[in-house]
Amino acid sequence: MSGNTTVTPATTDCPEVVIPIHIFLLIGFVSLSENLLVVVAVIHNKNLHSPMYCFICSLAAFNTISSLSKTWENIMLVFRDAGHLNSRGASELRIDNVMDTLLCMSFLGSIFSFLAIAADRYITIFHALRYHTLMTVRRTAAILTTIWTMCGVIGGLMIGFFEAAAVKIFFIVVFFTALLFILLLYVHMFLLARHHASRIASMPGATGHHRSGLKGALTLTILLGVFIVCWAPLSLHLLIIMICPENPYCECYRSLFQLHVVLLMSHAVVDPAIYAFRSAELRNTFRKMFLCSSRAQDSIRDTCECGLSNV
Repeated sequence: MSGNTTVTPATTDCPEVVIPIHIFLLIGFVSLSENLLVVVAVIHNKNLHSPMYCFICSLAAFNTISSLSKTWENIMLVFRDAGHLNSRGASELRIDNVMDTLLCMSFLGSIFSFLAIAADRYITIFHALRYHTLMTVRRTAAILTTIWTMCGVIGGLMIGFFEAAAVKIFFIVVFFTALLFILLLYVHMFLLARHHASRIASMPGATGHHRSGLKGALTLTILLGVFIVCWAPLSLHLLIIMICPENPYCECYRSLFQLHVVLLMSHAVVDPAIYAFRSAELRNTFRKMFLCSSRAQDSIRDTCECGLSNV
C-alpha cells in the first residue's frame, strides 16, 4: 500500500518491526504456486465445474493476483536497495500504483467471493431440490463477471484517491460490513440447519446433497476465520491512521505494519491448504495432476535414453 502507512514518527518509543525481504519473497512464491495449482485443478477437472468450485477458483485467482503483486513489489524493493531503481521515479510510482490497485482488487475480490460462496452454501442447504435451477451456469458466470468488474473499478478508484479519508473509511466499512453480513447469514444458516436436516434427509436423494452443503459451510467458516485473522490487522492499521495519527500507543501498533503485510500474504498460502484438506475431489485432482506430470517426465526421459542408445 501507499508508503505513508509505514512511516513511524520519532515521537514513539516503539521501533518499527522489519521483516527480511527474503521472507516476503518466499511467502509470495509459495502462495503464487499453490493458488495457481488450485485454479488449474478446477479448470482441469470437470467434476469441479460447479458454482461453489467456480467461486473457490475465483477466490484462488484473487489470491494469485495478491501474491503476484506483493512479490513483484518486493522484487522492486530489492532493485531499489541495490540502487537500480528510483523509488520516486515516475515509472516506478506508476508500477507501484498498479501493484497497489491489484492488491486492493484482490482484497475486495476475496470478500465478495466469500459472500458468493456463503450464498451458494445457503442455497445448497435450504433449497437443495431447487439448487440447480437457482444456481445455473449463466447466473454463476454473471455473478463472477460482476465481482471481477466491480473489484477492478473500485480497486483503481481506491488507489487513485487513497489520500482521501473517504477512501480509507470505505475500505474499512466494506471489510466490517461484509463480515457482519456473512456472520448474520451463518447464524441464520446454523439456527435453521437442524430444523431442516430431518425434512431434507427424508426426501429421496437429498441426504448426500445436504451433507455436502453442511461440509461446504464448515469449509467456508474456516476460510472466513483465516481471512479475518490475516486481513483485520491491516484494516485496523488504516483505522488507526484516521482516528489517532499521532498517538504514541497507536504508533506502536503502526510499527507492526510489515508484520501485518506478512499476515496478509500468508492468507493466500493457507487458503489452498484448506481446500486440499477439506475437499477429497481436489486432493484426487492434485494427485492425478502430479502423477501425470511424473509419468510425462519419465516418458520423456525414457525417450531420450532410447534415442541416445540408438546413436
